[in-house]
Amino acid sequence: MAAVIQTRLLLRKVKDLRCLTPRRTRVKGKWATTQPKSPPTSLALQYMDATYSLQLGQQWPSVRVSLLCEKKYGALLNNFSHESALADLQAQGCMDFIGHTDQDAQPFLDEASGGEPEGSMEQEISSSVSLNKSDSVDEELSPLQLSPNIKCLVFPRGDITRFKAARPDGFGLLSYYLMDAASVLPCLALNVQQGDSVLDLCAAPGGKTLALLQTQTIRFLCVNDASVSRTMRLRKVLHSYIPKELLTNDRIRITSFDGTKWGEIERNTFDRVLVDVPCTTDRHSLMEDDNNIFKKSRTSERRQLPQLQTELLLAGVEAACPGGEIVYSTCSLSQLQNQCVVEQAIHLARERHGIHLQVVSLRPLTHTFRKTFHFAPDLHLGEMVLPHLAANFGPIYMCKLRRLN
Repeated sequence: MAAVIQTRLLLRKVKDLRCLTPRRTRVKGKWATTQPKSPPTSLALQYMDATYSLQLGQQWPSVRVSLLCEKKYGALLNNFSHESALADLQAQGCMDFIGHTDQDAQPFLDEASGGEPEGSMEQEISSSVSLNKSDSVDEELSPLQLSPNIKCLVFPRGDITRFKAARPDGFGLLSYYLMDAASVLPCLALNVQQGDSVLDLCAAPGGKTLALLQTQTIRFLCVNDASVSRTMRLRKVLHSYIPKELLTNDRIRITSFDGTKWGEIERNTFDRVLVDVPCTTDRHSLMEDDNNIFKKSRTSERRQLPQLQTELLLAGVEAACPGGEIVYSTCSLSQLQNQCVVEQAIHLARERHGIHLQVVSLRPLTHTFRKTFHFAPDLHLGEMVLPHLAANFGPIYMCKLRRLN
């Protein structure tokens, strides 16, 4: 009997404790209503498995593994900083992949000429060769001219060492900017010359803008991004790397306009135009649920990307002066966002505006940096860096156009 009474008292105490327990800890979590059953990263992987396996074939498994691993960075040196980080980074085993190109340029001549090079290096590379990739596109081999002022250091192939955060100098300027080293390639492809006026149409967060400024040859730079919040972030980045007197003079202009309307704002104006468009940002979409374009609520936005990209590229073409050059780039593997957009823009530029465009070969660029990056073979239009475990940069797609009239 005593045992029964003791059990009842114990049960009563437990009941009293339940009453005292805060409700939020007693209620069973409704997982199905608070968290998506298929997070955006999973939806992104499903989409890429279905799409890129057909597009890349046997290369997709390797690219897939690389995309799901930590990406590799490069350190873009800041020439405006009073504290040089070059020696320190080299002591850690880093190498400036842009400066080490002498031994890589010559073999391209041998391949291009069937193993019998004639004349000088410059003459051989600059000779025009019609490749006829499509009925509306001609392509020519152009000389590879790299700015001696741009330096981007990377760890050797297979080395996944992380960079330390850059330190500010006595004026508060950081000595280097960490970015995907493949993102520097579109800036090199733009081939900025002394006294050029340049438009960076979709500039945020600012890595490519910084790379362009490192050339120290630009007469006037217009930096634009349609998003006001992204433009504010861009300003913060520039203020961390560029002297205030340079940002406040008339040589740099920062705007936040709709890039698709740029042809109505400034037409036939710029010598060089970089159109680094919003895209599915494949690596981010596979790794981060926040701000992921594969969220179900952003399905319509994602489907409209190729149209937006085409309009932005068309606006960049209109903004370029006759003879000017335009580089289109994305960080996606998608053919719909890459080659298809370029083809559509070439067609619409001719039909709507009477502007004829010529595709400029980037094979000299890809050949020169083939030891640093893994490039997709045999693209019918443009060039693309494929993620690879030994060199986990990219993806970066780029295509260069020259406005003929």
